[in-house]
Amino acid sequence: MFRFILPLAAALSATAVQAEVTNTADNGFTVKHSAPVNAAPEVVWKTIIAPARWWNGEHSFSGNAENFYLVPQAGGCFCELLRTVSEDNIKSAEGSVQHMRVLFAQNNKALRMSGALGPLQGEAVTGTLTIGLRPDGENTAVSFVYKVGGYMEFPVDQIAPAVDGVIGEQLTRLAALFAPEEETEAEPESEPEEAEQAE
Repeated sequence: MFRFILPLAAALSATAVQAEVTNTADNGFTVKHSAPVNAAPEVVWKTIIAPARWWNGEHSFSGNAENFYLVPQAGGCFCELLRTVSEDNIKSAEGSVQHMRVLFAQNNKALRMSGALGPLQGEAVTGTLTIGLRPDGENTAVSFVYKVGGYMEFPVDQIAPAVDGVIGEQLTRLAALFAPEEETEAEPESEPEEAEQAE
């Protein structure tokens, strides 16, 4: 089950993701996140449309990110299979979940989807997630903007920060796939005096 209510601010504090709950009202809120990703837009795009690679499986109904899939065209589904594995290792799906539906897709530039994520799915709200990609030198500036509005029983001042944390976590995980590997420090050479003593 989606774990939106877990505090995630600490997990985001050490990243380059910029996050903000930019607007709240009695019936909705907006969260915005942006981050530089160390890859070209076409490479980032191919990863975005493969959510099993970066969306945290803890924020799923099956508990396994491998069950996510996304069809990047209008009307396409960001969905999840509810799979089971029998004793003889035969995999089958006993159900499925639509997390979001694609409204707009433009390769390497933008993806907009509609859907109430996690516990919001059971409320009378609409959520719209817009993912933007913009070339930034050899890298890509990526933004996630999620707008939620409608009737819900969750207090906005509680659910908005929780949703903000989860959306930010996904962008953090996406960017982390392209983070440059830390260069290993070369071992220091022996000092001349030590070398002479060794002789």
